[in-house]
Amino acid sequence: MSGKVILTSDAPAPIGPYSQGILASGSMLFVAGQIPIIPKTGQVIAGDIKAQTRQVLLNLEAILHQAHCEMSDIVRTTVFLTDLGEFGAMNEVYAEFFKQTPPARSTVQVSRLPKDVKVEIDAIAALKS
Repeated sequence: MSGKVILTSDAPAPIGPYSQGILASGSMLFVAGQIPIIPKTGQVIAGDIKAQTRQVLLNLEAILHQAHCEMSDIVRTTVFLTDLGEFGAMNEVYAEFFKQTPPARSTVQVSRLPKDVKVEIDAIAALKS
């Protein structure tokens, strides 16, 4: 592997054969899709799409911090929803984390996500020089 593994206990441990994040070439951080698991308990957060989206973004933020990055360093995300009817509610919370210049994003509806959660988000960040 040509990248450095990024791992923090402040985000959920991988539930399969993947890394939380990979720092590639020292300048790009690829963060695996995060679901709304509470790191301290290992349980999916109770609540609606807003609560789940908030937990997912907090998990992403923890991985970024472990790599000395901020949410503002994210240049691309992919949002996976099990119901596009919840897009507006997800977007409200998402906007709280990206107030300045939001990253490029794709949002898709999928039939199912791990642990039957409502949302998963992955990210790519560009590290500051």
